[in-house]
Amino acid sequence: MESAGGEARPVMLPPVQELAGQLGAADDVPARYIARTGAGNDDRKATVTAPVPTIDLARLCQPGGDGEASEAPAGALADTLQSWGLFLVTNHGMEASLMDAMMDASREFFRQPLQEKQKHSNMIDGKHFQLEGYRNDWVPSEKQVLHWTDLWPTCLRDVLNDFTTKCTRVKDCLLPEMAKLLELDDDYFIDQFGGKADAYARFSYYPPCTRPDLALGLKPHSDCSFVTLLMVDNSVGGLQVLQDGVWYDVPTRPHTLLINLGDQIEIMSNGIFKGPVHRVVTNAEKERLSVALFYSIDPEREIWPADKLIDENHPALYKKVKIKEYIAGLYEHVARGEMVIETAKI
Repeated sequence: MESAGGEARPVMLPPVQELAGQLGAADDVPARYIARTGAGNDDRKATVTAPVPTIDLARLCQPGGDGEASEAPAGALADTLQSWGLFLVTNHGMEASLMDAMMDASREFFRQPLQEKQKHSNMIDGKHFQLEGYRNDWVPSEKQVLHWTDLWPTCLRDVLNDFTTKCTRVKDCLLPEMAKLLELDDDYFIDQFGGKADAYARFSYYPPCTRPDLALGLKPHSDCSFVTLLMVDNSVGGLQVLQDGVWYDVPTRPHTLLINLGDQIEIMSNGIFKGPVHRVVTNAEKERLSVALFYSIDPEREIWPADKLIDENHPALYKKVKIKEYIAGLYEHVARGEMVIETAKI
């Protein structure tokens, strides 16, 4: 939808949670939420779990570790970053009680009456979308196929501060290890982040869906962040990753964190590390919650493949990209079913 001046204006939509509550068990989802054929051909439900590793973060980031204590997790990390682009971590320094508190706070919010949740809307005056707030993602088009999910504002709970502090420690542990695997200086990625790097949390609620064969919680995409830390529901799966044309279920383990690479590190590693294409499938019987923390380089900075990774045998595969402009193009590409990283490729 466009305003009188031609500027794209987001479309206002009812929360998916409210819509799901109005549907009977035999009802189809509205046409705008149909993202799959339902025929079970190329979009069939995955029957195989992705063999992504679980890495002991304490061993990986052990100060001065240079023997068997660190080689095993480092080798597993290198393999998965170049293939799957995601992995689970244990011994991440976050108490199980804190992780449970984050999920409880999210669940409590979504169970509030709609009137209370709308006090935290991500639409200003019903016209202007802001990243933080309750309801849907940005919807620029009346024809866009929609996600079967609602978002929670990140400003409601004091526990979020403790959670993000612990997640940042995990990120700061991983950045030097990723740089070492590329034979870059340990501080290479840390220095690239800059003093005004972005981090934001996304709380997603996926209500039960009468037609999980038709609707998707999130359509296929890759994250435009540098790295994403994800805490998923302990009891309900749904996250899937695409590999060689097949969708694989991503495993879940209680009180682990899932680390997911984003487009920014794929560009800076010249494609050595992979930002995986992933989606969320819906569940006919159960609600699902997830908490994602996205870390992104200073939006005013430009990124490109690290100079040390480029030579006559390894040409640059990606163009120079300004972070702010790259992120601005994300929603429009997702709305069209396209991958924004394709715009960065040479």
